Amino acid sequence: MTSSELWTRATADRYDAEEGERSSAAVLGPTLDFLADLAGDGRALEFAIGTGRVGVPLRERGVPVVGIELSEHMAAVLRRKIDEDRLPVTIGDMATTVVPGRFTLVYLVYNTITNLLTQDEQVECFRNAARHLAPGGRFVIELGVPPLRFLPPGQIAVPFDVSERHLGFDTFDLVEQILVSHHFTRDAEDGRYRRGASRHRYAWPAELDLMARIAGLERERRVADWDGTPFTEDSAQHISVWRKPA
Repeated sequence: MTSSELWTRATADRYDAEEGERSSAAVLGPTLDFLADLAGDGRALEFAIGTGRVGVPLRERGVPVVGIELSEHMAAVLRRKIDEDRLPVTIGDMATTVVPGRFTLVYLVYNTITNLLTQDEQVECFRNAARHLAPGGRFVIELGVPPLRFLPPGQIAVPFDVSERHLGFDTFDLVEQILVSHHFTRDAEDGRYRRGASRHRYAWPAELDLMARIAGLERERRVADWDGTPFTEDSAQHISVWRKPA
């Protein structure tokens, strides 16, 4: 078992509704195009597949998808959408769990590698990806760039969403590279606010490149979004692709 925090049944049941915008065609379309192109005629493995926001529509595009998911509650929500024969899911952590076969694509979306709270576990995640990849296969990660430039001396919090229904901000432990993501979400029915928080270990792009080298992978490209916008010093996130040598 890794240090990742487990998603509860209540969180899993409301996850899709709260992330509805990220499930829209405008957001998912470029993501699916990018991943399907890399998968080609092969199979794809999604680490931390969750409720299947990406994995299910990717499977519906004809890409054979297999998932690994730590939370049984998240996997149960996915299972309401698609049966086991079409999209198998193994309950386990993404750093050590092994599933049968080799894949042309292994991928992690929406900052999920930060659920592993130690550098060692994140390195093992890269090694696990390499373990599952066929020669020439790719490992893809979607991850935000730590917004530390927004932190003046003495400040530890950075807001990332201030809207009518949600207030979100991150607090940072700069020594341990741990951020806590805080959420105040307004309930649509009674108007009350629900508070939640989750811990994450942030990592820099160059740090991930070193993890990839440790795992025997080579960086192929890095872009700022699924549309392929060039990555610059001002980019808030990156999509990085590493290749297992043929």
